[in-house]
Amino acid sequence: QVHPVESGGGLVQAGGSLELSCTASERTFSTYTVGWFRQAPGKAREFVIGISWIDGRRRSADSVEGRFIISRDNAKNTVDLQMNSLLPEDTAVYFCAAGRRNNVFTSEEWYDFWGQGTQVTVSS
Repeated sequence: QVHPVESGGGLVQAGGSLELSCTASERTFSTYTVGWFRQAPGKAREFVIGISWIDGRRRSADSVEGRFIISRDNAKNTVDLQMNSLLPEDTAVYFCAAGRRNNVFTSEEWYDFWGQGTQVTVSS
């Protein structure tokens, strides 16, 4: 098992950028598909973007396509989420999740280990 930990959240103005990181101390983290999810107040948690572990395939939600970029550095055991052109509707708690399958699923059920989340607030 792995224990993902998110960092990098904060407050940013609309149109700005923010980078989140997900890391784990376990070396096996590089053998997990990693997905980012978010949960806005009063809403269900939703898939944002993810990257598979064998071939680095990426998948993103339509709402962030072209604005959010995911990358992983296995040497550093991190998966980064670069968020650009942020909108107030991007405000949410962002969660990092790790799944064993080599596929970026959009459903939470395919992810086995979750971080505690980091708050991202975009002001208008």
